[in-house]
Parts: sequence; structure tokens; C-alpha cells
Amino acid sequence: MDPCTSTFASTNFIRTNPPDVDWKYGQGVSSTSEGREWLEGEGAGWKIVDPATENPSYLYQLLISGIVPRPIAFISSISPSGTANLAPFSWFNQVSANPPVISVSCSNGRNNLKDSTSNIKATGGFTVNIISEPWVTQANVCSVNAPHDVSEWPISGLTKEPSIYVKAPRVKESAFSMECEVFQMIDIIHPDTGRATTTLILGLIKYIHIRKDVLAENGTVDPARLKPISRLGDITYAGLGTGFRLARPSWENEEEAILDVLKGKT
Repeated sequence: MDPCTSTFASTNFIRTNPPDVDWKYGQGVSSTSEGREWLEGEGAGWKIVDPATENPSYLYQLLISGIVPRPIAFISSISPSGTANLAPFSWFNQVSANPPVISVSCSNGRNNLKDSTSNIKATGGFTVNIISEPWVTQANVCSVNAPHDVSEWPISGLTKEPSIYVKAPRVKESAFSMECEVFQMIDIIHPDTGRATTTLILGLIKYIHIRKDVLAENGTVDPARLKPISRLGDITYAGLGTGFRLARPSWENEEEAILDVLKGKT
């Protein structure tokens, strides 16, 4: 089947128990049948990749298939001449909560920067909009390699909503949007060629816009209601399937149990 015409059934987010609810300190992966099955896969051997000698195209495809899932920053920016740009980037994450900073990495062309990078560098502001499953097709079309003076907004069918702080609009259909100003822009320089291959953008969040219907009772975002989309390898997107909660151990509560295990291993 042509991957471009394949369809994915929309699935509801299901909360489950952790994979090993009976796990104890010091138990290895082989303590469960699923763990033993996972370890058996090592019998196929290992492939070692040296990035310094690998084909760059293959290395790119390998990394985006292995570093998964990746959240997507759907970036709205405006050029100095007024052209409004929309583009998705999956090299994106949170850097800090205090101050609230996010990161987006944009690969550079051989002779020029991507529109989003140029616009952000010139204007100092942008919005990051989280994509939800019901409108991922509209967002995906904005990955087209359109000329610099062509806006993706009209072809996307999405709606501009004015921002409070930055000039770039946010996407009205996004239930979680962030207005950002440039905190820092860092050129990633290739150690062999000296060329800036990528621009790392750090954005300071000035305002967050959250649709009330995606909020849980405690005021945080409910993933089942947000229905966020992530990126996998090649042209594959992914929705949420299952999720489980695992508490972070507290040394104050777990010190005795942990020390007992450590004593037994010495």
C-alpha cells in the first residue's frame, strides 16, 4: 500500500498499568516474560554506526527513526515584508520551566536559511502551536517547500488568531499555543566543514493559550483531550495509544529498601 495514501484509525487514549507492576529494586529485565522476549532480540547481533563515515542521508533517516516519538512544533512566523509562514518541526522540546524556554532546531539549506529561521531571526518572535489529530492533515501540508514569498496559511485551511505579545498569529485550531520571543539562536557548526548546518532556536514563552476543554480538573492538560500528534521515522506520524503513570521514587521513603538491595549486591 502506498504510504502516502494509507489511513490510520483514530484511537482513544487508554490509561493502563505499568508494564511490570510487581517490580522490586534490583530486579533485571528478565523478571517478566515481556522482558525475556525483549532480551532474546539481542541474539540478532548489533550494528555499529560511525557518524563520521556514514552517508549523511542515511544518518538522517536512521536518527529520525530511532529518536522517537518526537513532539512537533507547528511554528507561525512573519517575514519582514509581511509574509505569514507556517511550518512543522519535530526537533522540538521544552528546555526549562523557570524561565519557560522551548527549543526548536531548523536544518539550514546549502545557500540559505529556512523561512521560519530567517523570519524569527529578523523579527524576534514566533508562536508554537501543538498539533492535534483532527487537523494533522492541514498541518502537514505546511511542510511543502513553497517559495519564500508564498504563505502556507491559505492552502492549510487553518485560521489565524491574533497574538498578545508577538506579531506572528497563533493557530486558532490549536488547543495549546505558546507565544515566544527569541531567547538565543545558536548556529550548529559542522566540525569538519565549518558550515552552519542547523540553527538551534531557544524561545522564551511570553504567553500560553489553552483551550479550556482540554484541561483536567487540576488545571493541567489532559492528553486524551488534547490528542497530540508526534513524528516517527520517514513520513510517519503517530497519535496517542496507551499511557501509564510511574511515580518517581523518593529517597526519604525508599532509603531502607534501596540500601537493603545495595548491601545484597556488594
